[in-house]
Parts: sequence; C-alpha cells; structure tokens
Amino acid sequence: MSVQERKQRERVERERLIVATARELAEQQGWEAVTTRRLAERIEYSQPVLYSHFRGKREIIGAVALNGAAEMAAALRAATSAADGPRTRVTALARTYLDFAAHNPAVYDAMFQLDGGLAYADEDTPQPLKDAFAALLESLDEVAGGGVHPGVFTEVFWAALHGLATLTRAGRLSPEVAEPRVELLVDRLAVA
Repeated sequence: MSVQERKQRERVERERLIVATARELAEQQGWEAVTTRRLAERIEYSQPVLYSHFRGKREIIGAVALNGAAEMAAALRAATSAADGPRTRVTALARTYLDFAAHNPAVYDAMFQLDGGLAYADEDTPQPLKDAFAALLESLDEVAGGGVHPGVFTEVFWAALHGLATLTRAGRLSPEVAEPRVELLVDRLAVA
C-alpha cells in the first residue's frame, strides 16, 4: 500500500469517527451539545483536523443525515422484502419508518428537521436521500391507485408518516393508539 493510499484510508476513517461521534453525542445530549470543540475532545484530534474534513457543524449534520438515509433505506427494504402482499408490505414500511424515527431521534432530526446543507427533491439531491425515497416508493408504487402518480402518492404517505413521527415524539399523540393509527393510515391511504 502506498503512502497516499494509507493517508486516504486514514482520512476516511477519521471522517467516519467524526460522524459517528457527532451522532452519538447528538443522540445522548441533543444537537446543541455537538460542537467542534467537544467533538475534537472526544475523538482526540484538534479542531483544525475536524475543519479539514467538515467546514462546520452544518456539514457534520449533513453527513449524519446521509448515513441515516442509507440506514433507513436498508431497514425499509429489509422489512418490506420479508412481507407478503401489498397491505403487509405497506404496514411493515410504516412501522419500520416510525420505529426508525423513534429509535434514532437525532439522526431523524438531521435528516428532516435541521439544516445539513443538503438538497431535497432536486436534481442535486445526494444519492442516499434519493435511495431512501426510492425505498418508500418501491412499496407504495403498487398501491398508489389508478390515475395517481406514484411519486406524488409516496410524498403524501411519507408526509403522513413524518407527521406521525414528529407529533408522537413531541408527546402530542397518545402512545396507546399508535398501532391503530398505522392501521388507519394503511387502510385509508394505501390499500383500496
């Protein structure tokens, strides 16, 4: 291995460490706790080293969002591939999405609430975000219904899931009826 290859590998590893540490800190203490100074202390590198990878917190949030999108896409595909039939697939998709949001609140915020400098619904949208949307579309395409554009239907269903995830997390919805909410969403929107 050449010196250049080794340095590149070390750079990639440092970047992974920065992102993983930011995610961990955000999940434990919230995004307010994520600062370059605290990250530098935790990973035992200087702040200039952090800035050689990311221009600031916004780019770190964006990197966490991209990793989260890839994780979410994989989780959605795993859940839906194990389901049999459209209703079961869409129900698995909804539950998996809501579970991901509930178990990864800082990542979910990075993906959908915070400014990570990422373009959404645009030709410049990074591939992991496109892939996460595609993971939704793959299961929802078959239930969109005649005359309904599958992409638009997916956006509406996604918006409903996002609303449920956000309102549940904020304590605005009763946890006792979480499952009936998913069933109602699937019954009314996705399965004719």
